[in-house]
Amino acid sequence: MVRQNWSRNELIVAFNLYCKMPFSKINHSNVDVKALAAIIGRSPNSVALKLANFARLDPALKKRNVAGMSHGSKGEVEIWDEFHADWDALAFQSEEILAGLHHTSVENTAGISTVDLPKEGREREAVVRTRVNQAFLRKTILASYDFRCCITGIQIPELLIASHIVPWSDDLKNGVNPCNGLCMNALHDRAFDCGLMTVTTDLVICYSRRLKNAPSSEFFAEYNNKKISAPNRFAPKKEFLEYHNKKIFRNN
Repeated sequence: MVRQNWSRNELIVAFNLYCKMPFSKINHSNVDVKALAAIIGRSPNSVALKLANFARLDPALKKRNVAGMSHGSKGEVEIWDEFHADWDALAFQSEEILAGLHHTSVENTAGISTVDLPKEGREREAVVRTRVNQAFLRKTILASYDFRCCITGIQIPELLIASHIVPWSDDLKNGVNPCNGLCMNALHDRAFDCGLMTVTTDLVICYSRRLKNAPSSEFFAEYNNKKISAPNRFAPKKEFLEYHNKKIFRNN
């Protein structure tokens, strides 16, 4: 039987799954791998191998001396480069393709709330796109950190936030870039967002004097000057951390 080359859409949805799945979970018996294989008409082994092929391109994995498959195809490189050049467009496109394969709406496949959406038109489209991409980013960042807060190690998803390093409003182009995110518990996320703490380019936690001297600051004292737990992929970019250190953090 002649093996068919992977189509562009198949590669896009495979990369979508690669983003949302912890690297350690990539195998042919994973339920999500099986589900994608069934809907695109390929074997679970084939999908797992494709995900491993994407892993070989990930610099964060290379830095940890963790390798995916040693060989792959030009198609994976092209999709990898396309996503990294325009996360906003490709993240949403991948969710739309998934919705089409499932014969449902992108709102359903992304799992976003539709209760307060505008009824129709461009306003609704804009809100849907933003929420779909936010959902994609959250799933990607939480998976990259193995569903653990990078500071405390908390593993309760309801308490975890996909924190932007450079605020979305300051850099729309990188609003969906997982290298512009950290997985934090809700309290540290708020402190990070307010500039009461930062993470240095060496991934060291740094609290402001105000936070260190605040009443009941014992919770924070345990983590000051310690390194965050690095993600298994999509490591935070130095330039984003530098921006937060200089523009957001207030050491007073």
